[in-house]
Amino acid sequence: MWQQENQKLVVNKISEILDATDGSYAEKMTGMFDGAKRIFISGAGRSKLVGNFLGMRLMHSGYDVSMVGEIVTPSIREGDLLIIISGSGETEQLIAFTNKAKSVGAKIILICSKSSSTIGDMSDGVFQIGSDESYAAVKGMPMGTCFELSTLCFLEAVVSHLIWEKGIPEEDMRYRHANME
Repeated sequence: MWQQENQKLVVNKISEILDATDGSYAEKMTGMFDGAKRIFISGAGRSKLVGNFLGMRLMHSGYDVSMVGEIVTPSIREGDLLIIISGSGETEQLIAFTNKAKSVGAKIILICSKSSSTIGDMSDGVFQIGSDESYAAVKGMPMGTCFELSTLCFLEAVVSHLIWEKGIPEEDMRYRHANME
């Protein structure tokens, strides 16, 4: 019984946050992805894990994607896009990455939970998941869980949008999928 109640709590909260998220974001993000030479993705902690999910799906979809901090990640350049996933938009390391990207002429997207932040002020696109009111304390969903899970679901929906809009066959995605697992 408790499991069903907790599942409902999580699903209902994610649905509430997604319902409060701007419906035009998928189209805007896809445009920014398409306008980039290469895409770089970063986050910290669990937000970085959400970024890994996004990076994999964008690579499957045919984009040139790198995860910031990996040993084989190239240098970011003008014409590239940096996607930062940060609930607060205030993580020091991510501010440093944003400053570097800005200094070389790369575009920046922030995916966040707050309407204003240091990284948001430097970004070319701020995509707030939910609203400022969406993240009041929820018993059983501590320390950013609402943001991370909602962002994961939101980004999967964005990928679904771009696959649909571009008509990318699943066979093409499967062809790009890792084959040394």
